[in-house]
Amino acid sequence: MTARIYLGTSSWADEGLVKSGFYPSELRDTAERLAFFAKHFDLAEIDSTYYALPSRKNFERWAAAVPDGFRFAVKAMALFTQHPTRMSAIPASFRERLPAEIAKRARVYYKDVPQEVRAELWAIFLRAVDLLREAGKLAAVLMDFPPWFVPSTANRALLAETREFLAGYPVIVEFRNRLWLEDDASAKATFDCLREFGYGFCAVDEPPGLASSMPPIAKATAAIGSVRFRGRNAANWERKGASMEERLDWTYSREELEEWLPRIERLAAATEQLFLVFNTKAGGQSVSNARLMQELLGVSVRAER
Repeated sequence: MTARIYLGTSSWADEGLVKSGFYPSELRDTAERLAFFAKHFDLAEIDSTYYALPSRKNFERWAAAVPDGFRFAVKAMALFTQHPTRMSAIPASFRERLPAEIAKRARVYYKDVPQEVRAELWAIFLRAVDLLREAGKLAAVLMDFPPWFVPSTANRALLAETREFLAGYPVIVEFRNRLWLEDDASAKATFDCLREFGYGFCAVDEPPGLASSMPPIAKATAAIGSVRFRGRNAANWERKGASMEERLDWTYSREELEEWLPRIERLAAATEQLFLVFNTKAGGQSVSNARLMQELLGVSVRAER
C-alpha cells in the first residue's frame, strides 16, 4: 500500500458514543473528549457543519485539541448539497436578502438562493475550514448528496460550480443514488466527471441489494479517496419511520470487513491519502467497528504527539 490510511468515525460526539462508556466519565467538554478520541484514531468527521455554518472558535479549539497527523473531514452544509435546509440555519442578514416568497418558508433549497448570497455563505463556511487547512489538519470537505441528486446536465453543472468555490480544497463526493453507478457506462461517466474536477470518490458499504443502497464499488478518482461504512441493517434501511440511529445500527463481523481488504488495497495503491470512516451509530459501534478494521489492516494511530 502506498497511501497514508486515516481511520476513524463520523463523529466523536454522538450521544450514543458518549453514553457507551468509551470516554472517561470526568471528560465533559467536547474538546477534551476529542483529545481522548485522538489517542485511539487519527480521523474524525465534523457533522455539525451539515446543520449550520461552522464556528471558527470551535474549529480553533478542535484543531488545538488534536496532535499533528490527525485529520478532520468537514461535512458540507446541507444547503450546498441540495438538501432542504432550515431557514433558521441561514444568518438573519442573509435571510433578508432572499426573495420574499422564499424567506417566509421554513426550509430553503440551494436553487432558491441568489448567486451572490451563495458565494458569501460559502465564504463563511470556508473561513472556518481554512483554520484546519492552515494547521495541516484538513482531510477533505465531504459533499454528501441526497438520493434525489441524480445524473443530469444540471447536476453536473452544480458539481462544476462547487469546484469554483472549493478550488484548492480537497473534496470527497458521496452519492446516494445508484443511477450514478447503474452500469459500466454510467460509472465511467461518473468517475470521468469526478476526475475532471479533481474530486475524490466516496465508496460506501451499505445493505446489499436494496433499491436505496449504493453498490460497494471502490474507485480512485483523485489523490484522495474515502470509504464510509454505514452498516448492513437491511431490516431498518428502508423502514418507514426508522430513525437514523436505527438505520445505521450495525456491528460488523470480521468477515464483512475482510471483504473490503482487497478494495482498500487497490484504493491505497492508487491514492496518496485514504480515509476510512465508520458511520454506524448505536452506542459505541463506530468505535468498536473502527478498532476491528485497525486490527485487520494492521494499522494504529500514527498521529505525532
